[in-house]
Amino acid sequence: MNVLHETGLARAAEFMRHNGRLIDRHRFALHFRGGSAAPVVAALRAYENPDGGYGHALEPDLRGEASQPVPAQHALQFLHEAGADDDPAVTRIAGYLASITTGDGGVPFVLPTVRDAPHGPWWQAPDDPTGTINPTATLAGMLHRAGAAHPWLGPATDFCWRYLEAPDAEPGAYDVLAVLTFLDHVPDRDRAEAAFTRVRDVLAVHAHSDHQGPLDFAPEPDGHGRRLFDDDVIDAALDALIDAQDDDGGWDVAFPIWTPITRPEWRGFVTVERLRTLRAYGRLKP
Repeated sequence: MNVLHETGLARAAEFMRHNGRLIDRHRFALHFRGGSAAPVVAALRAYENPDGGYGHALEPDLRGEASQPVPAQHALQFLHEAGADDDPAVTRIAGYLASITTGDGGVPFVLPTVRDAPHGPWWQAPDDPTGTINPTATLAGMLHRAGAAHPWLGPATDFCWRYLEAPDAEPGAYDVLAVLTFLDHVPDRDRAEAAFTRVRDVLAVHAHSDHQGPLDFAPEPDGHGRRLFDDDVIDAALDALIDAQDDDGGWDVAFPIWTPITRPEWRGFVTVERLRTLRAYGRLKP
């Protein structure tokens, strides 16, 4: 069994100093160097817009200033990591989501304003986008985790249940991630367990892509995603993850890089995420 020791963590620290965005450097310090949560929250403020949403390349492949749905999930993640689920920004995010929600209760994957700024070529929006399970389920799950009581959550949660209870759901890999987040945190635990039991095999079939492996779907041992994989699969993935640390101390990404700045930005984010996963599984021994 491979374990990442302090020397590997020290190499990651130097990688972050050389390459990481400010917010990811503060996240690294918070998780692995006893740093304060306040700098994470302060750094996040720079990405927030007056409408309560987030832009400004918080999602590195969306380089524009305007708010988009997916950056809101990054913001909720970072606030949660900082122990700031009660921060007023959480309510502002829910208000922003309410402002872009379609008639079916879901939010679109991406809004047409994406066309007005540099963005990865896979971020394409129709003129009249409809609600999608990704990112609605992720956002709803994260807001449930935060204990939010915003009215947006009712219709959004119903949207997610309808998706899960439809007989013909065919999720892509990112849809699986969204569904898992929702099932991990929605308050109705009995209904979540019943839904997972019903769709587990479908989720397992689609829990992979050309740049996603088991640990992307099971980053912690206590979530629904872990139940999609056998123990030997997770153990092998953890061994491979430790071996994948690059000579510069960081972890790389396997998806396309369409403009040079996104690689170091994503690598800083991913390096923190990989280290958090190793710690969650007891494979980080500083």
